[in-house]
Amino acid sequence: MEMDIFLGLCKEKVAGYFNTRSDKTDNILISTADVFVVWSCKALQNSKALLSTTVSDGMYYEITYNGDKKEIYFDAYKKWQNIKYDL
Repeated sequence: MEMDIFLGLCKEKVAGYFNTRSDKTDNILISTADVFVVWSCKALQNSKALLSTTVSDGMYYEITYNGDKKEIYFDAYKKWQNIKYDL
């Protein structure tokens, strides 16, 4: 899969996931324009992307394309803490 097609599909998946799970009383729906790619990589037939949205909810998303099996894996995460340790 070409990288631009993969990233477009990722943005669609994230927007769809958010819109089906957001609290209806917040009255927030997003489009693919509200989804941005933090990092992406393509190795051989596989691709991976880390994405987030313009909504400040602490969520980020990891999407992996397995080119051998033609499957996409979607993971949604919430950042709970950021702790600094001096070394």
